[in-house]
Amino acid sequence: MSEPTPSDQDATRPLTAAVPPSDGLRRVASAVLGDLRAVDGALYAAVAATPTPTLDRALRRLSHAADHSKISFAIAGALALSGSRPRRAALAGVGAVAVASASANLLGKRLVHRDRPDREAARVTVDRHVPMPTSASFPSGHTASAVAFATAVGTVLPAASVPLGALAGAVGYSRVHTGVHYPGDVAAGAVLGIASAATALAVASARFPASFGHRRFRWAGPGR
Repeated sequence: MSEPTPSDQDATRPLTAAVPPSDGLRRVASAVLGDLRAVDGALYAAVAATPTPTLDRALRRLSHAADHSKISFAIAGALALSGSRPRRAALAGVGAVAVASASANLLGKRLVHRDRPDREAARVTVDRHVPMPTSASFPSGHTASAVAFATAVGTVLPAASVPLGALAGAVGYSRVHTGVHYPGDVAAGAVLGIASAATALAVASARFPASFGHRRFRWAGPGR
């Protein structure tokens, strides 16, 4: 005679019996995740359904320009020619991009196999379209790299924190606007970017204490 399965045990458990704490936590976690996915999908659908013909072309071009962190590397190149402190900022920014890119693509996307949004089902207008990546959707690598660069550079060069933070925010939004990411992917990418910048700055401070050791970490996000 076969042993009862967990589902059989649940079915035969008296209604008055206490639910094991582990089962209760799993149910709560599952319910919360379900709600978050519903909110994420609703936000994505709302962006897709909002007509923005003036912004569509600009955000599509911005999303393209952020491929492979081309914008960040161009800014880093300009900073490297502008003096010793901007050069240090550029070095920190490039290091942060490297950490963020590796973390997003080699770890995050492989651990969380989230499918890309169904852009056609959401009726994202063709004027917004950029090529749909074949990689997993979570987290947004574009956002992680852009936020990492902005945070690291802004920590070393505070005058650059606001414009670079605003640019990173625009890059993140462009990935939702063009239909290739859910808002939750972008939020996770931003958190990963901040962590990557902190890691890169910590390494730089340890290896080059005279140049980076006196700098305090701070987020260079658009809300500063």
